[in-house]
Amino acid sequence: MEKENINNTSGNQEKAKPKKVGRREVIKTLATVPLLGAMAYGVVKTRKTKFVNRDISDVFNLSNANAVYLQPQKGGKQIRIGIIGFGIRGRQLMRGLGYAEPSYIDTLIEAKKKNPDDTRYDQFREQDDLNVVVSGVCDIFDKYSDAARLTGSNINREGSNGKFGPSPKRYGTYQELLAADDIDAVIIAAPDHWHGTITMAAAKAGKHVYCEKPATWTVPETYIVRDTVKQAGIVFQLGHQGRQTASYQKAAEIIKNDLLGHISLIEVCTNRNDPNGAWVYPIIEGSNPQTIDWKQFEGDPRRIGEYEEYMKSQKLERYMGPDERSKFSLERFFRWRCWWDYSTGLSGDLLTHEYDAVNQILHVGIPHSAASSGGIYFFKDGRTVPDVLQTTFEWPDRNMTMLYSATLASARNRGKVFMGHDASMEVSDVLMITADPESERYADKIRKGIIPTDKPFFTYVPGQSKVDAVTSATELYFAQRGLLYTYVNGKRYDTTHLHLREWLECIRQGQAPSCNIDQAFMEAITAHMGTRAYLEGRTMYWDKDKEEIVRG
Repeated sequence: MEKENINNTSGNQEKAKPKKVGRREVIKTLATVPLLGAMAYGVVKTRKTKFVNRDISDVFNLSNANAVYLQPQKGGKQIRIGIIGFGIRGRQLMRGLGYAEPSYIDTLIEAKKKNPDDTRYDQFREQDDLNVVVSGVCDIFDKYSDAARLTGSNINREGSNGKFGPSPKRYGTYQELLAADDIDAVIIAAPDHWHGTITMAAAKAGKHVYCEKPATWTVPETYIVRDTVKQAGIVFQLGHQGRQTASYQKAAEIIKNDLLGHISLIEVCTNRNDPNGAWVYPIIEGSNPQTIDWKQFEGDPRRIGEYEEYMKSQKLERYMGPDERSKFSLERFFRWRCWWDYSTGLSGDLLTHEYDAVNQILHVGIPHSAASSGGIYFFKDGRTVPDVLQTTFEWPDRNMTMLYSATLASARNRGKVFMGHDASMEVSDVLMITADPESERYADKIRKGIIPTDKPFFTYVPGQSKVDAVTSATELYFAQRGLLYTYVNGKRYDTTHLHLREWLECIRQGQAPSCNIDQAFMEAITAHMGTRAYLEGRTMYWDKDKEEIVRG
């Protein structure tokens, strides 16, 4: 990545002709450089006839360090991958590996023809070769399995008229796939209630694991998953691709340098307002009891012998959602996130992204307590998980609270905000810092008019030069949170691709990935505390010595 100069040269205020500088023009300017310091939006503004351009390096000093990524080694061993689950997220993960459905490539080509600025096709074609081969796929829906095999054969990243390679083998069960000798590692994109079970089975089979979040569906299995992965010695990566977002890494440096002062409150939010964002996914044509293995979908990952033994030995309480399993249901199969029988709700699906970002930036660990409220206030469609949720997490030892607030029926944009005594930091795909009017650290600069308090005085824009193309409200939600792409040396990268690349390189180089099993354990316990607080209507506490969730 090119060198980034974060400090402006000092100088006197310059007289200038009055000129109106609008937000659009400032953002356009910001978009041309990776990083601006005191010249960010809020400092570069008109003050009647004067512009402010002063050095603030004495109070706000950052290194020129760029985002750090584990780099691929030349001549690394090819890794043979097995894909378990090829629904919405499974497809995205395959694209992160460099394999896409031909029909998807067709849509990107058409989009580029209509809009030359839509560069998604070029970016996918230029994506790094991860030196992997998809050897096997497993999905319990025939149509998904067929699509996975076709995708795995698209070795040249082409559209429907392309030349394809051999198709990976389809397996009827994940157990059969894990027993295959030609598979080194697996990607798990099955529904939540299978994450822990398949992870443990894969670890025991000696397969490295990339598992979608959340790490587990229940509290007790969280302990077993951690123990099993560590005992097996495999490389485990949890699917929080925000670990690769450049602005998150810069935020961590800002916190380390104590540039915000004491942080007493953090607000993180989920706001979505479309059916897709509320998990009302379309019913795929051709889905019926003959093409879907319903029995395998329902399953029961709780019924493993050592799971029961572990609970008894540790005197852990069983947690599960309402036991309201039904007969074959297309709604439940495609919209499983709406029911506790298969889902972890807002806590496991969306709160975990926000928590993991905060944990990455601040290293907060598992909270001392969690209290939740909410309900099903809009989507009266038979779901059992709430569509509105608020959870308060407390860290008394750090004198800090984190508020999570979510609604699936309003798209009002709310950022991820770290509120410090001297300044507040809003983190998304970009990063902005605004000084507090009562700041002690920046008091002198504020008094002299060098640092404003009504606009950000520091903005970090990691290299984008054009407006980024998104195709839906839900995609925009993820893009704004840095969960779709980031910029490395001015080039746009899919964060999922970078997260998978890190996992694969850790396998080759014998290193631990950024979202390893210890990070996954913290994520899972935190989410479960929030869920249990909601379901039981009481505060949940974490006994860190006994490693147990305790009722208030």
